[in-house]
Amino acid sequence: MKHSTPEFARIAAQNTVLRCQVGSGVHGLAVDGHNDRDEMGLCIEPPEYVIGLRRFEQYVHRSRPDHARSGPGDLDLTVYSLRKWTRLALEGNPTVLLPLFVPDHEVVTVTAIGHDLRARRARLLSRRTGHRFLGYLRAQRERMEGVRGGRHTNRPELVERYGFDTKYAYHMVRLGLQGVELLETGAITLPVPDPDRSWLLALRRGEHTREEALERARALEERLIRLCRTSGLPEEPDAAWADRFLVDAYRRAWAEEVTATPREGRDRAG
Repeated sequence: MKHSTPEFARIAAQNTVLRCQVGSGVHGLAVDGHNDRDEMGLCIEPPEYVIGLRRFEQYVHRSRPDHARSGPGDLDLTVYSLRKWTRLALEGNPTVLLPLFVPDHEVVTVTAIGHDLRARRARLLSRRTGHRFLGYLRAQRERMEGVRGGRHTNRPELVERYGFDTKYAYHMVRLGLQGVELLETGAITLPVPDPDRSWLLALRRGEHTREEALERARALEERLIRLCRTSGLPEEPDAAWADRFLVDAYRRAWAEEVTATPREGRDRAG
């Protein structure tokens, strides 16, 4: 299924409850003149896409054509249906969880439902999230070491300049740092605080070696292994609460839509 049709663009634009930056800028790790902008949104699709035959799970917009690398000033936007986003959040997906932690000034759009979700983020967090951070970190480290298959870089210019993909390396270490912080505190600080932020920026600029990056990743991996057993976060997220939240959020959004747009007029438009 294509995720960038005009129909999906309309649904995302008209029904977004939360949208924010999630890329290097929000982590405080952007390099001036070298970064695109990554944003994530959550929307409540109309009832006919939930209880009818049509389906909406996500809308994707990229300034560049598919398979072309984004460059400075480009926008990469993904807007998930709130239901799909919640499923991914309950599974502990690290990237999907970022809208719960971005500072207010990085929020592009937010409604009352979006505010409620951010205020109750603890309901979605658990040690399961730690296991996902650990799995991603381990996979990235093993690819960088060459012991796991799969391409880990599409940045040959960085490999030529520094001997390794420094952007891949700093993302790997950042993932470990934020996973540890989440399991220890129940939150992710954005942007990344110093001294870690300065260390990561130096790594991105090639001022740390590949082995230094791998050593730090291994140490963070060991901490994550321990924290997955000892963290104060619950073993599992509160899926029952998430289910109630979704039902209430969709009912609220649909009731507001009916109040704003008479049913007959909306049927003719659709």
